[in-house]
Amino acid sequence: MTIEKQLQRLLSQVSKPTRYIGNEYNSITKDLNDIKVHIALAFPDVYEVGMSHLGIKILYHLLNEYADIYAERVYAPWVDFEALMRREGLPLFSLESKTPLSQFDFVGFTLQYELSYTNIINMLELSNIPVFSWERDDSHPFIIAGGPCAFNPEPLADIIDFFIIGEAEEAILEVIDIYKDFKGRGGSRQEFLYEAAKIPGVYVPSLYEVSYNDDGTISSISPKRDHLPHIIQKRVIADLDSAYYPRNFIVPYMDIVHDRAVLEIFRGCTRGCRFCQAGMIYRPVREKSVEHLEKLAKDIIASTGYGEITLSSLSTSDYSNLKQLTEVLNEDFRDSKVGLSLPSLRIDAFSLELAQQVQEIKKSGLTFAPEAGTQRLRDVINKGVTEEDLLSSVRDAFTLGWNKVKLYFMIGLPTETYEDLKGISDLANAVVDVYRQVNGHTKGLTVTVSTSTFVPKPFTPFQWESQITLEEIYDRQNFLKKLLKKSKNITYRWHNGKLSFLEAVFSRGDRKLGKVLKIAQEKGCKFDGWDEFFDLDKWLAAFKEANVDPNFYAYRKRSETEKFPWEIIDAGVDRKFLLRELEKAKNGETTPDCRIRCHGCGIKRLGDGFCEA
Repeated sequence: MTIEKQLQRLLSQVSKPTRYIGNEYNSITKDLNDIKVHIALAFPDVYEVGMSHLGIKILYHLLNEYADIYAERVYAPWVDFEALMRREGLPLFSLESKTPLSQFDFVGFTLQYELSYTNIINMLELSNIPVFSWERDDSHPFIIAGGPCAFNPEPLADIIDFFIIGEAEEAILEVIDIYKDFKGRGGSRQEFLYEAAKIPGVYVPSLYEVSYNDDGTISSISPKRDHLPHIIQKRVIADLDSAYYPRNFIVPYMDIVHDRAVLEIFRGCTRGCRFCQAGMIYRPVREKSVEHLEKLAKDIIASTGYGEITLSSLSTSDYSNLKQLTEVLNEDFRDSKVGLSLPSLRIDAFSLELAQQVQEIKKSGLTFAPEAGTQRLRDVINKGVTEEDLLSSVRDAFTLGWNKVKLYFMIGLPTETYEDLKGISDLANAVVDVYRQVNGHTKGLTVTVSTSTFVPKPFTPFQWESQITLEEIYDRQNFLKKLLKKSKNITYRWHNGKLSFLEAVFSRGDRKLGKVLKIAQEKGCKFDGWDEFFDLDKWLAAFKEANVDPNFYAYRKRSETEKFPWEIIDAGVDRKFLLRELEKAKNGETTPDCRIRCHGCGIKRLGDGFCEA
């Protein structure tokens, strides 16, 4: 029985069957007999989450521009459909052609979140593909991975055949070119991996040996063969105007997390927040021109029919020509009533003028991220905003009629005190007071305070710091609960501290964690980012069975001389720069925006013209 016929019989038994049928508007079909390279773009979460990811959208349409390459999509099946697949012996398959993943040349995973790692193992198992790289032979596809979590590839080093570090649009085509030659002459699996490892930005962990010190820290990571790089330098696209960007996004049949047209306006960030991994690993800033963006927007709306465009970046308000761009797009789409949304607006950039320019910023809610409750701690993390910035922004918003505000903070930041936590409450109440000043009352106002727990991430100045313990997380959350419940206008929400603990383990971990992941998956750990499935006890049992101490990764403060598992990767920011920023954090010193002056982060090493500072 074909997969198509099995689906016809099974999909009536699952929730949201449209997750598995494909054939959406602007999806691509090709004759399998006409292609040379078949690649599955895999996202280790459900359809509605994966379909919102811009990176996969770009790679999907880019690869399918080539007649002899066919890129298809696959997402993690939800638990109800997975149960049916296992019962019926149905292998995991691609959406477009319903081909089992085991028959592809490549299966490429996007690593967006550490708590999706067991989903990768689960998807491989459902595909009848061996989980560990050394178990695969010439009959199996190559398992590849990229994305932000690939900047510490080591927890998945035993599972992934090779990683593409950094921006993949050029590197993936170089890999495929080598593969075509390899496939044409019938080369061996190991031969291909060796040749692929010579491509800049490609890391093949099986070709590198890790040595440990007696205390469990890394001694060295070195290549096993000649002519391989000792450090893997990330790939960077120099000119975004000339880089590929799709104009015909797939339009899903069901609601997805971000169901709108996405216009990427620039990459990188110049702000230098010391907790933010994205702000470091996505350097340097490269902007697209207004003219190019206008053409892209027109083409995307024409091909999709979307009624809203999101201007996407790490910090949209930092786009140098934002005023001009919003004016141009508003003029272009005034008659068709296509609105604009601007996520990632900084507190110090929100203004009446900007809000009025944007048609579709819903007055139902605005989000700001002060991150810390006091100016002292905001200086420690180099946030670069003040209390007055926030209060001025919400005053403008309240003047225009907004009555819902979300405020995002982190707890457990380095040097944090309970006075800093009290500052969160004070700031939220100050927002309430501003609303009262503007409107004469607080009726209808909702201020939502959300806290997540700080996770020390690779390639940030805080990578040497420790995470606070679970007990400390609970104490600080309870402290805030008591303070914030005093106001009827303030709602407090908090992130599960157990999830943050596990995130810290895998964001800072090494190769020893591959065994833990497999054991955890066998115990039923999957969709760990979903609260209803997460079970820390199962994870702790997996760590114990693998004889691995998770506290070693999460709670241990690193010495300045320790070699990290991720130091096989060159993210562009120098270790010396990160240490300088750490020292400035300890002294409460701020570092100005890179656009004001260069601070010597090291990114200029990657090529002329990348960094404008």
